[in-house]
Amino acid sequence: MPQLPPISNETLAVLKDIPTQTLIDALWVKNWPSSYINGARPLQLGQKMAGRAVTLRFVPHRPDLAADKPKGDQSAEYVAFELCGPGEVLVIDAMGWDYSSIGGDIKFMRLWQRQIGGLVTDGSVRDSQQLKQYGFPVFSFSTTAKQGPADFWPWQVNDCIQCGGVLVRPGDAVVGDDDGVVVVARSMVDEVIQIAHQREEVEGVIKAQLEVERCSPGKYYPFNDNTWKLYEAKTGKKRVV
Repeated sequence: MPQLPPISNETLAVLKDIPTQTLIDALWVKNWPSSYINGARPLQLGQKMAGRAVTLRFVPHRPDLAADKPKGDQSAEYVAFELCGPGEVLVIDAMGWDYSSIGGDIKFMRLWQRQIGGLVTDGSVRDSQQLKQYGFPVFSFSTTAKQGPADFWPWQVNDCIQCGGVLVRPGDAVVGDDDGVVVVARSMVDEVIQIAHQREEVEGVIKAQLEVERCSPGKYYPFNDNTWKLYEAKTGKKRVV
Protein backbone atom coordinates (compact mmCIF):
# COMPACT_ATOMS: atom_id res chain seq x y z
CA MET A 1 0.00 0.00 0.00
CA PRO A 2 1.43 3.42 -0.92
CA GLN A 3 2.38 5.76 1.92
CA LEU A 4 -0.50 8.09 2.73
CA PRO A 5 0.14 11.70 3.71
CA PRO A 6 -0.34 12.59 7.38
CA ILE A 7 -3.86 13.45 8.48
CA SER A 8 -4.24 17.21 8.14
CA ASN A 9 -5.06 19.47 11.06
CA GLU A 10 -8.26 20.44 9.22
CA THR A 11 -9.34 16.80 9.10
CA LEU A 12 -8.52 16.40 12.79
CA ALA A 13 -10.81 19.34 13.55
CA VAL A 14 -13.62 17.57 11.68
CA LEU A 15 -13.00 14.31 13.55
CA LYS A 16 -13.04 16.09 16.90
CA ASP A 17 -16.65 17.14 16.28
CA ILE A 18 -17.86 13.60 15.48
CA PRO A 19 -19.03 11.58 18.51
CA THR A 20 -16.98 8.45 19.14
CA GLN A 21 -20.08 6.26 18.94
CA THR A 22 -20.79 7.58 15.44
CA LEU A 23 -17.25 6.73 14.36
CA ILE A 24 -17.71 3.21 15.77
CA ASP A 25 -20.93 2.86 13.76
CA ALA A 26 -19.25 4.13 10.58
CA LEU A 27 -16.43 1.62 10.95
CA TRP A 28 -18.97 -1.13 11.60
CA VAL A 29 -20.67 -0.30 8.30
CA LYS A 30 -17.35 -1.11 6.62
CA ASN A 31 -17.00 -4.39 8.55
CA TRP A 32 -14.00 -2.99 10.41
CA PRO A 33 -12.99 -4.67 13.69
CA SER A 34 -13.97 -2.88 16.88
CA SER A 35 -11.61 0.03 17.41
CA TYR A 36 -12.82 1.14 20.83
CA ILE A 37 -9.92 1.16 23.30
CA ASN A 38 -11.10 -0.87 26.27
CA GLY A 39 -10.15 0.64 29.61
CA ALA A 40 -9.33 4.15 28.38
CA ARG A 41 -11.64 6.44 30.34
CA PRO A 42 -11.44 10.25 30.51
CA LEU A 43 -9.63 11.74 33.47
CA GLN A 44 -11.87 14.78 33.07
CA LEU A 45 -15.30 14.92 31.44
CA GLY A 46 -16.17 17.47 28.80
CA GLN A 47 -12.95 17.26 26.77
CA LYS A 48 -12.79 16.29 23.11
CA MET A 49 -9.63 14.95 21.50
CA ALA A 50 -8.42 14.14 17.99
CA GLY A 51 -4.86 13.63 16.87
CA ARG A 52 -2.35 11.58 14.92
CA ALA A 53 -1.08 8.60 16.90
CA VAL A 54 2.44 8.52 18.29
CA THR A 55 2.89 5.09 19.84
CA LEU A 56 4.90 3.87 22.84
CA ARG A 57 5.15 0.27 24.00
CA PHE A 58 5.91 -0.85 27.55
CA VAL A 59 7.44 -4.24 28.37
CA PRO A 60 7.50 -6.14 31.68
CA HIS A 61 10.26 -5.29 34.16
CA ARG A 62 13.19 -7.66 34.50
CA PRO A 63 16.43 -6.83 36.31
CA ASP A 64 18.67 -7.35 33.29
CA LEU A 65 16.49 -5.02 31.21
CA ALA A 66 17.72 -2.00 33.15
CA ALA A 67 21.24 -2.47 31.81
CA ASP A 68 20.05 -2.44 28.19
CA LYS A 69 17.49 0.32 28.52
CA PRO A 70 18.59 3.71 27.07
CA LYS A 71 19.17 6.25 29.82
CA GLY A 72 18.13 9.83 30.44
CA ASP A 73 16.54 11.72 27.58
CA GLN A 74 17.23 8.78 25.27
CA SER A 75 14.71 6.63 27.16
CA ALA A 76 11.82 5.62 24.93
CA GLU A 77 9.16 7.72 26.64
CA TYR A 78 11.19 10.91 26.27
CA VAL A 79 11.91 10.17 22.62
CA ALA A 80 8.16 9.73 22.10
CA PHE A 81 7.36 12.97 23.95
CA GLU A 82 9.49 14.98 21.52
CA LEU A 83 7.46 13.63 18.59
CA CYS A 84 4.28 15.07 20.06
CA GLY A 85 2.60 18.44 19.62
CA PRO A 86 -0.94 19.86 19.38
CA GLY A 87 -1.82 17.52 16.51
CA GLU A 88 -0.55 14.33 18.14
CA VAL A 89 -1.97 11.90 20.67
CA LEU A 90 0.49 9.71 22.56
CA VAL A 91 -0.91 6.17 22.76
CA ILE A 92 0.79 3.91 25.30
CA ASP A 93 0.56 0.13 25.34
CA ALA A 94 0.62 -0.74 29.03
CA MET A 95 -0.41 -4.34 28.30
CA GLY A 96 -3.70 -3.72 30.10
CA TRP A 97 -1.98 -3.75 33.52
CA ASP A 98 -4.80 -1.85 35.12
CA TYR A 99 -3.18 -0.04 38.03
CA SER A 100 0.42 0.14 36.83
CA SER A 101 1.62 3.70 36.33
CA ILE A 102 2.87 4.85 32.94
CA GLY A 103 3.96 8.18 34.46
CA GLY A 104 2.86 11.25 36.35
CA ASP A 105 3.49 14.90 37.14
CA ILE A 106 7.17 15.48 36.32
CA LYS A 107 7.27 13.35 33.17
CA PHE A 108 4.02 14.67 31.79
CA MET A 109 4.96 18.27 32.45
CA ARG A 110 6.90 17.91 29.19
CA LEU A 111 3.72 16.92 27.35
CA TRP A 112 2.06 20.03 28.72
CA GLN A 113 4.99 22.12 27.50
CA ARG A 114 4.65 20.59 24.06
CA GLN A 115 0.88 21.30 24.12
CA ILE A 116 0.11 17.69 23.26
CA GLY A 117 -3.24 16.82 21.74
CA GLY A 118 -3.85 14.03 24.24
CA LEU A 119 -2.61 10.95 26.10
CA VAL A 120 -4.20 7.49 25.92
CA THR A 121 -3.28 4.29 27.74
CA ASP A 122 -4.80 1.01 28.89
CA GLY A 123 -2.77 1.40 32.11
CA SER A 124 -3.09 4.10 34.75
CA VAL A 125 -1.58 7.47 35.57
CA ARG A 126 -0.21 9.00 38.77
CA ASP A 127 -0.58 12.54 40.14
CA SER A 128 -4.07 12.96 38.76
CA GLN A 129 -4.71 16.33 40.36
CA GLN A 130 -1.67 17.84 38.68
CA LEU A 131 -2.55 16.24 35.35
CA LYS A 132 -5.98 17.86 35.54
CA GLN A 133 -4.27 21.20 36.02
CA TYR A 134 -2.09 20.62 32.95
CA GLY A 135 -5.36 20.44 31.05
CA PHE A 136 -4.59 18.21 28.08
CA PRO A 137 -6.99 15.27 27.54
CA VAL A 138 -5.95 12.11 29.39
CA PHE A 139 -7.66 8.75 28.90
CA SER A 140 -6.54 5.87 31.13
CA PHE A 141 -7.90 2.83 32.90
CA SER A 142 -7.75 4.69 36.20
CA THR A 143 -5.45 6.60 38.52
CA THR A 144 -2.92 4.94 40.78
CA ALA A 145 -0.30 5.63 43.44
CA LYS A 146 1.89 2.76 42.25
CA GLN A 147 5.29 3.34 40.66
CA GLY A 148 5.65 2.04 37.14
CA PRO A 149 9.27 0.75 37.08
CA ALA A 150 8.49 -2.01 39.55
CA ASP A 151 6.12 -3.44 36.93
CA PHE A 152 7.25 -2.38 33.47
CA TRP A 153 9.45 -0.09 31.39
CA PRO A 154 8.94 2.07 28.28
CA TRP A 155 10.71 0.33 25.43
CA GLN A 156 9.71 1.00 21.81
CA VAL A 157 8.53 4.10 19.93
CA ASN A 158 6.35 4.41 16.84
CA ASP A 159 5.74 0.82 15.93
CA CYS A 160 2.44 -1.03 15.72
CA ILE A 161 1.08 -1.60 19.22
CA GLN A 162 -2.04 -2.78 20.93
CA CYS A 163 -3.88 -0.55 23.36
CA GLY A 164 -6.97 -1.83 25.09
CA GLY A 165 -7.16 -4.68 22.60
CA VAL A 166 -7.01 -2.42 19.54
CA LEU A 167 -4.24 -2.23 16.95
CA VAL A 168 -2.76 1.26 16.71
CA ARG A 169 -0.36 2.25 13.95
CA PRO A 170 1.63 5.48 14.03
CA GLY A 171 -0.32 8.18 12.20
CA ASP A 172 -3.75 6.67 12.82
CA ALA A 173 -6.47 9.04 13.98
CA VAL A 174 -7.19 8.79 17.70
CA VAL A 175 -10.46 10.39 18.80
CA GLY A 176 -11.78 10.73 22.34
CA ASP A 177 -14.74 12.16 24.22
CA ASP A 178 -16.75 11.38 27.34
CA ASP A 179 -17.62 7.92 25.99
CA GLY A 180 -14.01 6.82 25.48
CA VAL A 181 -11.45 6.54 22.68
CA VAL A 182 -11.74 5.26 19.11
CA VAL A 183 -8.94 4.59 16.63
CA VAL A 184 -9.59 5.24 12.94
CA ALA A 185 -7.00 3.72 10.61
CA ARG A 186 -5.26 6.33 8.47
CA SER A 187 -6.47 4.54 5.34
CA MET A 188 -10.11 4.80 6.48
CA VAL A 189 -10.31 8.37 7.75
CA ASP A 190 -11.88 10.11 4.76
CA GLU A 191 -14.47 7.41 4.12
CA VAL A 192 -15.35 7.11 7.81
CA ILE A 193 -15.96 10.86 8.04
CA GLN A 194 -18.29 10.72 5.03
CA ILE A 195 -20.27 7.80 6.47
CA ALA A 196 -20.36 9.31 9.96
CA HIS A 197 -21.77 12.61 8.72
CA GLN A 198 -24.50 10.83 6.81
CA ARG A 199 -25.37 8.62 9.78
CA GLU A 200 -25.77 11.69 11.98
CA GLU A 201 -28.11 13.18 9.38
CA VAL A 202 -30.08 9.94 9.03
CA GLU A 203 -30.50 9.63 12.79
CA GLY A 204 -31.86 13.18 12.90
CA VAL A 205 -34.42 12.24 10.26
CA ILE A 206 -35.37 9.10 12.20
CA LYS A 207 -35.87 10.97 15.47
CA ALA A 208 -38.03 13.60 13.75
CA GLN A 209 -40.16 10.87 12.16
CA LEU A 210 -40.56 9.01 15.45
CA GLU A 211 -41.87 12.21 17.00
CA VAL A 212 -44.55 12.28 14.29
CA GLU A 213 -45.47 8.59 14.18
CA ARG A 214 -44.97 7.74 17.87
CA CYS A 215 -44.09 4.20 16.76
CA SER A 216 -41.45 1.67 17.76
CA PRO A 217 -37.89 2.73 16.85
CA GLY A 218 -37.55 -0.72 15.28
CA LYS A 219 -39.41 0.52 12.21
CA TYR A 220 -36.39 2.61 11.25
CA TYR A 221 -33.60 1.61 13.60
CA PRO A 222 -31.24 -0.20 13.22
CA PHE A 223 -31.07 1.18 9.67
CA ASN A 224 -33.14 -0.82 7.19
CA ASP A 225 -35.00 -0.38 3.89
CA ASN A 226 -37.63 1.80 5.58
CA THR A 227 -34.86 4.01 6.94
CA TRP A 228 -33.29 4.71 3.57
CA LYS A 229 -36.63 5.28 1.86
CA LEU A 230 -37.52 7.80 4.55
CA TYR A 231 -34.11 9.48 4.32
CA GLU A 232 -34.32 9.83 0.55
CA ALA A 233 -37.87 11.16 0.75
CA LYS A 234 -36.99 13.75 3.39
CA THR A 235 -33.62 14.89 2.02
CA GLY A 236 -33.45 13.86 -1.62
CA LYS A 237 -30.08 12.26 -0.90
CA LYS A 238 -28.84 8.75 -1.65
CA ARG A 239 -27.13 6.33 0.68
CA VAL A 240 -23.34 6.75 0.76
CA VAL A 241 -22.56 3.10 1.54
